[in-house]
Order: sequence, then C-alpha cells, then structure tokens
Amino acid sequence: MPILPDIRDYERLYAAFRWKIPARYNIAVDACDKWAAAEPERAAILVQGPRGLEAVSYGRLSEDSNRLANALQAHGIKRGDRVAIILPQTPETAIAHFASYKLGAVALPLAGLFGVEALVYRLENSGARAAVTNAAGLAKLAEIRGKLPELKLVLSIDGAADGALGFKETLARASPSLMPANTGPDDPAMMIYTSGTTGPPKGALHGHRVLLGHMPGVELPHDFMPQPGDRMWTPADWAWAGGLLDVLLPALSLGVPVVAKKFEKFDPQEAFALMAEAEIRNAFIPPTALRMLRSAGRSKQKLSLRTLGSGGESLGIETYEWGREALGLVINEFYGQTECNLVLSSSALLGVSKPGYIGKPVPGHNVAVIRADGSRCKPGELGQIAVKRPDPVMFLEYWQRPDATRDKFIGDWMTTGDQGEADDEGYVRFVGRDDDVITSAGYRIGPGEIEDCLIKHPAVALAAAVGKPDQLRTEIVKAFVQLKPGFQPTDTLAAEIQAFVRTRLSAHEYPREVAFIDQLPMTTTGKVIRRLLRDRA
Repeated sequence: MPILPDIRDYERLYAAFRWKIPARYNIAVDACDKWAAAEPERAAILVQGPRGLEAVSYGRLSEDSNRLANALQAHGIKRGDRVAIILPQTPETAIAHFASYKLGAVALPLAGLFGVEALVYRLENSGARAAVTNAAGLAKLAEIRGKLPELKLVLSIDGAADGALGFKETLARASPSLMPANTGPDDPAMMIYTSGTTGPPKGALHGHRVLLGHMPGVELPHDFMPQPGDRMWTPADWAWAGGLLDVLLPALSLGVPVVAKKFEKFDPQEAFALMAEAEIRNAFIPPTALRMLRSAGRSKQKLSLRTLGSGGESLGIETYEWGREALGLVINEFYGQTECNLVLSSSALLGVSKPGYIGKPVPGHNVAVIRADGSRCKPGELGQIAVKRPDPVMFLEYWQRPDATRDKFIGDWMTTGDQGEADDEGYVRFVGRDDDVITSAGYRIGPGEIEDCLIKHPAVALAAAVGKPDQLRTEIVKAFVQLKPGFQPTDTLAAEIQAFVRTRLSAHEYPREVAFIDQLPMTTTGKVIRRLLRDRA
C-alpha cells in the first residue's frame, strides 16, 4: 500500500502527512513475503534476456530467500552478522537481500565494479561473515581471501569454484520454510559505504525503517505510484542507494515489477531500446546518464514512460528542458544522500517544479538550508542543506565511527556537506559539495551552472568544472570537456567554448582554462569524480 495520501495539492499534502512506523517491521516481509502470501505468481522482477522479459515471481523470491536464510544460518551466520552482496541486477541480488533481512543479519551491498582494494577495505572494515557473488566477484575475492579471516562463507551464483559453494546447489539442500526474524524498525538491516570528502569510506548503517522512510520520496516524483501498468527500471547499480532504495525495494513493496538488465557500461542506445522493448513506465536515471541520452539524439523507438525521476547530482536546466522537448514529460528531480535519502523532490503533477531547483521537502521530512551555527538561512543566502532528526530515513550511525557520527550533526540538524540556497517559495537549489564550490576573486561559484552551460555547446558531450589554485584569484574555473564524435580538440575550439560560456553566464564564471579529456572519471553510480579532476588541475 502507498504511504502518501492521495492529496493533489503540495501544501495540503505536506501538512497532512504523518509517519506510521510499526513497532515490529522487517523489510523482507514488506517488500516480498506479503505479496508472496497474497499473490505468489505475481511478477516481481522482469529479467531482460535473450528471449525477452522473463518474470520472477514474488513466490519464488520468498521461497528462495527462505532457503538462503536457512543455509546461511546452517553455516553459522547469525543475527547482526554482515552479509556482502556483490552482484549486478539479477534476481539473486534481491534474494540475498531478503534472506539477510529475514535472518536479522545486515546486508552489505557492494558494486561489482569495485576493484580488489575497494573490496578488501569494505569487507575487512565491516567484518563480513558471508558473501554472495558471481564468477567475476569470485575472481576478485580469490585474490584477497587470505586478508579476510572473518569471511567464512562464499556463495557463487555461477557455481562452485575457488573456495565458494554453488548458490543453486546450496539452496536446493535447504528448507523452504522459515519464520522471519522479529525485527523492529531500528534494528540494523543494511550498511552502505559512502565516500566522504575526507578519509576512507564510512559504512552508513541503516535500520529496517529505512525502506518506509524512502516511500514518500519515491511515490511523490513518480506521481503517486503505484498506478495501473507501472513498471520500473533504473540503469543504476542495485548496490547503490539510488538503485536499491530509490527503485528495487520500494517498487517491490508497492507491487510494481522491476526490470533487471546487466549493463557492462551505460549505453544510451541500449537504454532507449530497453525502455521501448520492456515498456518501462517509470524510470530513475541519474543526470549524467540523461546527458548521455541527450547527446545520443532523439530515440527512434516509441517510449511508454509515465514518470522519470533523476538525482544523485545536479540535473541542470539544459537537461530539464531536453526532457520536456525530447521525452514529452517533466523530469522530477530529487535529492538525498546515502545517510538520509530522498528528502527533497519535485512533483510536476502538483505544480512543484522549477528549472534549476531540486524541489521542496518531501512530506515527512524537515529540510532546511542552515548556517554553521545551525540557524536557518534567509531566502537566497548560501548555506548547507540539512535534515532534522528524528527521521525514519536517516541512518543509525557510521559503522564503528562514533566521532564521525557525532560530527555529522549540528544540534538536531544532520548536515549533508552540500551547499545550497532556498528561495522565498521554499524551493531548494543545489550549488555543490562543500569542496566542489569554487572560490574565485571573492565569488563563490557552484560548478553546476557552468557545466549546464558547457553542454549547451554543440561540440560538448559531457563537462565538469573545478577550481584550480591561483595566486591572484584564490582559484580559477577550469573546465574538463568530453567532446562529441566528429569534433577535434584544438586551441580554437577551447577559446570558442570559453567565449560561449562567458557571453551566457558572466566574466567571473567562465572557465579560464579548458582541458579536453577522452572520458570523465566517474563513480560506479555515474557521478563525476571532481576530486580527481582537481588533482589533475
């Protein structure tokens, strides 16, 4: 059942909404078992394969996750233990999550694109006792298994090998009957590592209530999902909060089937084809992927999209306008971070949509732009975006980092490390990460507006703006530009791009240096890694 009441007026909806968090709650029961009991053959995951879409039912997810939970328990995995899940978009990913939740264990999603150093840090730091992976993940684990004495059990969905048991064979030997752990909303359920601006990645530990906390922020930008015929997809890895908590788990909780397809690398033409062939009605596509779709030109296939949401970095006016013109719908931008996700959103259906702004607070969340002392900024004043506790979507703590947990708060405000400003209508504009904001000749410049202008140039496919140290101005703006096919990097083109931005923005914002780059460095979630570009600058 949806959480939001069907009130089609933002102010009334925000005022009327109240959280109803039950005393006992388990993510697997809510997102899987309740549907398996009522409609066991109902489609949960639609896997895009050689023969088209193949449906995996709630009944199968429920039984297989029962079997996996029993198998894990038989191998000594108990409540509170961490279970690593190193898999792409596949039914086994959902099964491993549900098994962990049913056991009262802590699911630890890890991206398949992680290298061995990233994996060994997260597995060692978390003390993971078990891992579910595929052949590719197993090859990486084989290199580092000796450094992970706590890792007692590894299961591979591609069969037994290299010290791993076969996933299917293990499930076949286990009982399909299980009584899920009697968990409360604050009991640990999952841990997602997030890379901060300083120091090593931190494990953001979440309680089972994190799924309930996400629901208003999913239902709002997707126009009161679920609606008849809804079918959801994202290119985002299900190991990321955006793929797992913005799409997979909320959609399954609402009874909306999720399309699964493993992309080795995001390909805009493949994405267009999938959305057409699978008749996707609801999509979450990060801004960088949307810009790649825009650069690829209009889709020749007929799309069935009803809603399109985007978040993870600034959407930008250019991409917003492209969505209206090329796709025929308004892209609803939303905002959050791993520690406290989906707290701001647009909703064109409710008239909450303003180019260049994220949107307004999602019902149930108290969000503001604050000063360093915790007081609220005035409209138009630059400050830090913050979320007030208590909030069901907010993390429990940073794993074994009490100091970092404490430093995340100013009073009851959880700080995000993101600079923003609110206008007199309550819209919030994202300016940039604290360390992304460029200080030049006394001006504080957010990279988003510059990047948005850069991609309007006909030669530019993708772009990123960073600050480069400068004795005179403190910093200057330097742009890294990825060109479209058919364009050659030349000094003449660089000067043309500089002039293009200068005439459209201002003299203090245009890039005083332009560097051409074959490919922008990106995270596994499709965000530009500006830190690496700052190092190059």
